[in-house]
Amino acid sequence: MDIHKKYMELALRMSLRAKGATSPNPMVGAVIVKKGKIIGRGYHEKTGLPHAEVLALDEAGKEARGAVLYVTLEPCTHFGRTPPCVDKIIRSGVKEVVIGIIDPNPLNNGKGVRILRQNKIKVTTGVLEPQIKKINEVFIKYITKKTPFVTVKAAQSLDGKIATHSGNSKWITSDKSRAYAHRLRAGYDAVMVGVNTVLRDNPLLDPWFLKRHPVKIIVDSQLSTPQGASLFSKKSSVIIATLPIAPGQETENRKILEAQAKILEVKEKAGQVDLKDMMRKLARLGITNILVEGGGTLIGSLFDEGLVDKILFFISPKIIGGKEAISSVMGKGIARVDKAIKLKEMKLKRFGEDLLVEGYI
Repeated sequence: MDIHKKYMELALRMSLRAKGATSPNPMVGAVIVKKGKIIGRGYHEKTGLPHAEVLALDEAGKEARGAVLYVTLEPCTHFGRTPPCVDKIIRSGVKEVVIGIIDPNPLNNGKGVRILRQNKIKVTTGVLEPQIKKINEVFIKYITKKTPFVTVKAAQSLDGKIATHSGNSKWITSDKSRAYAHRLRAGYDAVMVGVNTVLRDNPLLDPWFLKRHPVKIIVDSQLSTPQGASLFSKKSSVIIATLPIAPGQETENRKILEAQAKILEVKEKAGQVDLKDMMRKLARLGITNILVEGGGTLIGSLFDEGLVDKILFFISPKIIGGKEAISSVMGKGIARVDKAIKLKEMKLKRFGEDLLVEGYI
């Protein structure tokens, strides 16, 4: 194996130790090597804490002089919650910096490489670039598009139904599928549902096993979320995305909900919440990725607006049938089959009798 790839692979694995904990920052790992020996390691653990290369340089100490620094993301040049990393790198005396990907953040994009080279430090870029971009896909979209990365999860029957014609939906998929779906929530900043799902299922939306509790988002244009809904637990905050109202038109229900949740007013589109405007405003609140868990109307609208990045469809070997049964993807849909949304990088997993289809749009 190429020596650069060998040590960058180690830095990549280091970065994954903080999976689900660094938002809105990326996952970054660093390794310092001198004469074939690793003398420093580090990974970015959480927003506000030291960056990976700083930790690795602290561990290496004076031995860093003349060494090679491997870091998965281009070192930063700007003051944020922490000082610029390039300054510490230059002072350390390392002779070479090997970088996985150039920082997509416009504040830094390419500047770190330029400053290091201006200070006579050799710089190599693009080592394991595809793999590092993959693990930081959320950060890359968030920092470049200013909108969250959106994953749609659905638990459906073989014929695409998420509930019967009477609205019954418990339980279509198996215990194994549901347990895995709950673990998924820990990797997201927020879990989103439409108000119809709240009214029909009264979900709690808390993970079963984990201490980290994502923000709960309800898309509710008419602000009809019940005051006593189960998702108003004390374990996590709630955001209700709704339409603006004129001054003096506050209802009693709205006043009560304002004490339980953050009311996020967004633009109106055809009488409903403008989903693109909602996503932009959620990004401004620091929400980088969202797991959408239903229902069919919200999911369909997100597809119609081109806002879905990834899907996780759990398919149970059951047939529900019925014209009035609720489908996993509703909305307007497409007029021609040749215009259908296609998946790429598709993977299949088994959970007992259920099948998980995972893919990117």
